[in-house]
Amino acid sequence: MFQIGGLIVFCGLLAQTTAQLGGGLPLPLGQGVPLPLGQGQPLPLGQGLPLYVTPALSLKHEDPQGSLTGALTNGLLSGGLLGVLENLPLLNILKPGGGTSGGLLGGLLGTLTSGIPLLNNIIDLRITNPQLLELGLVQSPDGHRLYVTIPLGLNLELKLPLVTSLLELSLRLNITAEVLTKRDNQGRVHLVIGDCTHSPGSLHIYLFKGIAPQPVQGLLDGLTDILNKVLPELVQGKVCPLVNEVLRLLDITLVHDIIELLLHGVQFVIKV
Repeated sequence: MFQIGGLIVFCGLLAQTTAQLGGGLPLPLGQGVPLPLGQGQPLPLGQGLPLYVTPALSLKHEDPQGSLTGALTNGLLSGGLLGVLENLPLLNILKPGGGTSGGLLGGLLGTLTSGIPLLNNIIDLRITNPQLLELGLVQSPDGHRLYVTIPLGLNLELKLPLVTSLLELSLRLNITAEVLTKRDNQGRVHLVIGDCTHSPGSLHIYLFKGIAPQPVQGLLDGLTDILNKVLPELVQGKVCPLVNEVLRLLDITLVHDIIELLLHGVQFVIKV
């Protein structure tokens, strides 16, 4: 009797040791021991479910950012942007009494140019080499708006009576257009232009070609001051309507993709 009892105790101990060493038989698939609801073991740190999951959107374009900047660039060029820049009426508005501008711009020009009589001595002024540089694209922190930076460049050729050769000024200016979604009365969503303005402080003017003698330097300084005050508004007034028209004519599948991304606040613009 003692030997049988001892054998039972020995077998029990052996079974316990085997289980601790992991040598027990595996449970059949799908028949693990159920844990009470809400008492499961926590996931290891950093391996939980993601807190934010990008919604699965049906997009036609693999690179919406590149497609949008490319389409806007092509649209601006084919829409005559370079011709708009080349035909800015700068000579008319710079020469006192020769401008046709009205309203605030005309009043500002009259005030500015009246104090610089040397501007009457500008024999000729031509805009050359208009350029559209690489567009920039920034998305708002909430993901619902885009800001398109349109960098422009052009040269001014000046012919003055005191200078035998042409003076050439180089100008750079950025226009920034806000792109957002808007729902109409029928519930349809469109891409529209919000604010469109010149970027403060983005106008840069420097002497690109030629040497200005000392008597002419005062004229150049005065001309630069006028251009700083007048040119941004002038360019903005010509370029922003064109941007709006280009946006209206974008490919419908691209417009759909951009609208979907902005409505859901998905960050798709890669910051360089």
